[in-house]
Amino acid sequence: MDAPVVRPTGPIELTNPMSVKDLADALSVSHAEVIKELIRNGIFATINQSIDYDTASLVAAELGFETTTERGATERAAAEAAAEQDLVAPGSEEEKSTRPALWEDAAGANLVSRAPVVTIMGHVDHGKTSLLDAIRDTKVAAGERGGITQHIGASEVVHNDKRIVFLDTPGHEAFTAMRARGAQVTDIAIIVVAADDGVMPQTKEAIDHVRAARVPMIVAINKIDKPDAQPDRVKQELADNNVLIEEYGGDVIAVPVSAKQRTGLDDLMEMVLLVADLQDLKADPSRAAIGTIIESKVEKGRGNVATVLIQTGTLKIGDIVSVGRTWGRVRALNNAAGTRIKEAEPASAAEIIGLQDLPEAGDILRVVADEKTARDLAERATAAAGADGRGASSLEEISAQISQSDTKELRVVLKTDVQGSLGAIRHSIERLTNDEVRINIIREGAGDINESDINLASASDAVVIGFNTKLDPGATRSAEATGVDVRLYDVIYKLTDDVTQALSGMLAPKIVEQVEGHAEVRMVIKAGRAGNVAGSYVTDGRIVRGGQARLFRAGQLLAETRITSLKRFKDDVREVATGFECGIGLDLDDIAEGDVIECFQMIAEAQTL
Repeated sequence: MDAPVVRPTGPIELTNPMSVKDLADALSVSHAEVIKELIRNGIFATINQSIDYDTASLVAAELGFETTTERGATERAAAEAAAEQDLVAPGSEEEKSTRPALWEDAAGANLVSRAPVVTIMGHVDHGKTSLLDAIRDTKVAAGERGGITQHIGASEVVHNDKRIVFLDTPGHEAFTAMRARGAQVTDIAIIVVAADDGVMPQTKEAIDHVRAARVPMIVAINKIDKPDAQPDRVKQELADNNVLIEEYGGDVIAVPVSAKQRTGLDDLMEMVLLVADLQDLKADPSRAAIGTIIESKVEKGRGNVATVLIQTGTLKIGDIVSVGRTWGRVRALNNAAGTRIKEAEPASAAEIIGLQDLPEAGDILRVVADEKTARDLAERATAAAGADGRGASSLEEISAQISQSDTKELRVVLKTDVQGSLGAIRHSIERLTNDEVRINIIREGAGDINESDINLASASDAVVIGFNTKLDPGATRSAEATGVDVRLYDVIYKLTDDVTQALSGMLAPKIVEQVEGHAEVRMVIKAGRAGNVAGSYVTDGRIVRGGQARLFRAGQLLAETRITSLKRFKDDVREVATGFECGIGLDLDDIAEGDVIECFQMIAEAQTL
């Protein structure tokens, strides 16, 4: 016979927020009892869903329990947040100008509720822009209609007397670009999926980006008015991508909408406000303002114009601000409707004029005491950017950090040639997780490595691992610009060996391919037993004796071989430079006029600590 459950006595300490499961455990009651009380109060929550302190204490009181005061819980939560994030005073010597902006002031003597900030993401042509336009047309406050967001990067709508701020840069590229610079501006992400098309590649990418940012997600199933709409298929495809909606027992809200017919918008706004209430979003309007730059531009007659999303505090005309590598005095403020305003409060977007130079999207704006402080912070940010031009970590750097017990997670973007290889590679990598370091595959897929993969890795400090695949041109440029470490393999044991050594902090130097140059075959010389020799002209770079070579014919790779000999006239030489003719001996006989020889070498890249 089971021992009777001992119910706690005295005041119960609750956190803010807390999940339904945690509340049931704290009260030593079943989850069903808690959910039953929530339903009685008009709240429909799943076992893993979070509820705020007021709701939790109400349920506890209904079940006959006494709880601690909200103030005590809030003060403890603030203290824990301050300790966890090691907060320091804005503008002090300890704080770097590139540090992420804070939505909530942990010191919080004057915290008040604020509007949620929402980003709309999804696949191309699934109706992201149409949905945002429909919301604007039906939800914008009176007097703010008509192109209110043509000149500013955010729009504000009102539903049930509550404001909601939508960022007008929906694409996940912009979302991730700001994350890569340390800015976390979004409270809720709406993933738009067309009911007649289903979950598409960009939908999956958007889901990956939202998960990596740890932002609550709402799915808007759009175009339900179309004759071939299949919302049930969309729900199943979402489940196949580990997005479990509430209808299937998960915790992701799904709302059917039609941007064209203007249906379902009220339900979508209600869900946004519900998720926002569960997050208990607050800010302190009485303190000096902190915000994040959304976009910037130079306008004739106005100079440098930047759009900033105020996250805490109030920005006023005349304030001196430090913004990334620039600074200035706020000479003018415009709100989302294009109207001149004197101040901008938390969770509001405003255009500011008065910065010395254009800031970058994701730069943090702070109000400081004087111009000297602003200039010093800008100079420090410029010096820091020059000293560390890239934010991503290489596998060697992660390996070094792991050996010093500083890193507890290796984040990986995994791409393979075909879907069939994916499961086997993923299983092989995940098995390498140990007690000290966890492997977190933040995205996986089949096909070439693309620019979105690199952007996600850059924003998440992840490495990209490819198996029997390659980088597309955009990904190559992006990897070079961001410094993301990309590892390509064609042998699985080499892949697992490198990851194992990285996890143990003993990774060997990376072997990289270095293309030396190209030569065009002008004639084929018969050399008896020595085989054929390619009489060639070096078109770029250099050809090196003993180097490895690829032979291309009509743009197609014909063979990979080795340069066995290299001659200028009758003399053996070590290398031949651009613009000279030479005889190239290859370890194969099938050579024809017009072929192109690519010379390359595999070199060990020095380990970066």
